[in-house]
Amino acid sequence: MNAHAHPRPAQHQDHQPGDEDQMQPAPKSLMKDYKAAGKLKGKVALISGGDSGIGRAVAIGYAKEGADVAFIYLDEDQDAQETIKHIEAEGRTAYAIKGDIGRKDFCMDAVKKTVDKFGSLNILVNNAAEQHVQENLEDISEDQLRRTFDTNFFGLFFLTQAALKHLKKDDCIINTASIVAYRGHDTLMDYAATKGAIVGLTRSLAANLTDKEIRVNAVAPGPIWTPLIPASFDAEKVAKFGENSPMGRAGQPDEVAPSYIFLASQDSSYITGQVIHPNGGTVIGG
Repeated sequence: MNAHAHPRPAQHQDHQPGDEDQMQPAPKSLMKDYKAAGKLKGKVALISGGDSGIGRAVAIGYAKEGADVAFIYLDEDQDAQETIKHIEAEGRTAYAIKGDIGRKDFCMDAVKKTVDKFGSLNILVNNAAEQHVQENLEDISEDQLRRTFDTNFFGLFFLTQAALKHLKKDDCIINTASIVAYRGHDTLMDYAATKGAIVGLTRSLAANLTDKEIRVNAVAPGPIWTPLIPASFDAEKVAKFGENSPMGRAGQPDEVAPSYIFLASQDSSYITGQVIHPNGGTVIGG
């Protein structure tokens, strides 16, 4: 094991997308060491899957940079309350929206609630996802396939459709892709397919919105210690999760969130249609 790896006990959660408060050790998702510079002052962000993991770290990071934050979560009430607490500790307003992103009507309503609450929307982060391990393609049921696409891709699509009427010059959309969009994954085939679709949509929508000066980019994390991991894999695989990355360990949400902050700020004003790869050293497309 890499000297910098973080051993963890074998563990498993029996529901998606998982609860951060049950993880041992807890992920580093509170952005405690992040030094803000007011880069998102006056902005409003909406983050799907913002209650835990990468989404929580992004939400707290945005609040540190001066943004008010609405976030969507499925049913993890305790995680959501923890995220609200940390956003408010930065002096910003937090707004949690509970519901199923796989439904178009919910996506439309979530955007409306955000704009009604804050008066505007500047940053959309499409981050919510689920994944289900299957050893064989034939074992992926129609229900699983549709559910994975509903959450990971169609929810992203419908949220983006609803948000576009509110976004304007210098606003942005940031999508969560994955290393598996490029590398594939032998037991997450439908999940990898959704992430590939996200990369394709990111590039296409970026080109479509160039004239409006709305930027669209993605982040493709490698192995990151989030609730989705114990909620997806068996306990022994969880204990070794991330050891095969070049750095020999899983990353932390706090190590991914700065990519989303960069892409949301004017620091990335000349970047659109691109994907950032915080993955522990795996070279993608080199």
